[in-house]
Amino acid sequence: MLVYDFSVIGNKLLAIRKRAGLTQMEVAEAAGLSNRTYADIERGTVNMRMETILRICDALHITPDEILTGEESAIGRRQEELIARLNACSEKDRNTALQILDIYLRSLK
Repeated sequence: MLVYDFSVIGNKLLAIRKRAGLTQMEVAEAAGLSNRTYADIERGTVNMRMETILRICDALHITPDEILTGEESAIGRRQEELIARLNACSEKDRNTALQILDIYLRSLK
């Protein structure tokens, strides 16, 4: 089921951004948007073109279905939980975890 309510989409973006440990400014910059525009998007006060949605999703490292569908996928929730836990770690521990993940992903090829 697609979500057409921009305030619902904005709330999802806010939650995802916070779980990723990012500021509005960081997401706006990564998506090529002004800080004001991105803040308005999170508040649900502006309509977005698909291009803008895709740029924001790219900046947050998510797929559009995570914000455009009414049901959040279990794998998406799990990924966000792990990212939040990783962001809470020290820089040294994050680096170690990322090295382990990199080695594992390379082993899959």
